[in-house]
Amino acid sequence: MAKVPDVVFKTRVRDESVGGPNPYRWEDKTTADIFGGKKVVIFSLPGAFTPTCSSNHLPRYEELYSEFAAQGVDEIICISVNDAFVMFKWGKEIGADKVFLLPDGNGEFTRKMGMLVDKSNLGFGMRSWRYSMLVNDGEIEKMFVEPDFADNCPTDPFEVSDADTMLAYIKGESAPGVSDPVKEFVG
Repeated sequence: MAKVPDVVFKTRVRDESVGGPNPYRWEDKTTADIFGGKKVVIFSLPGAFTPTCSSNHLPRYEELYSEFAAQGVDEIICISVNDAFVMFKWGKEIGADKVFLLPDGNGEFTRKMGMLVDKSNLGFGMRSWRYSMLVNDGEIEKMFVEPDFADNCPTDPFEVSDADTMLAYIKGESAPGVSDPVKEFVG
């Protein structure tokens, strides 16, 4: 098994001692903080506020959270090459309160995972390819990487990094396929 890359994530956390209309402070979280001693499902997607990510990818993991927890998963994390402000606002818009939205603003984790792709054909710049993985105490147990991995891919495959496929893997069952969208995307 391979280990997840060692990086420092720049996150924002609510801190009432800050005061004012924006009571948040910056908090560095290391790979060890996030994955150490835990069973974590992490999924990565191209961007907050985008159609598939907002209608299905994140909402379905949110919807199945308790089923993952029942299988011994300590945390579900959504990572994207977006900054902490974008991830926070997207989470509020989606209503994500169980899945932890982890900003990879500089794309360092994504690059070290080998999943950084150029999406300039969409005006996105460098973003993450869509994938999911099960991580036990920092060790990658299983990865599901979407097909057609390439820079400027003309499509956005969403076939194996979905919540249902990961949950089926953890349960030792056959994957049922991607569920229908959970939310309507309005962009």
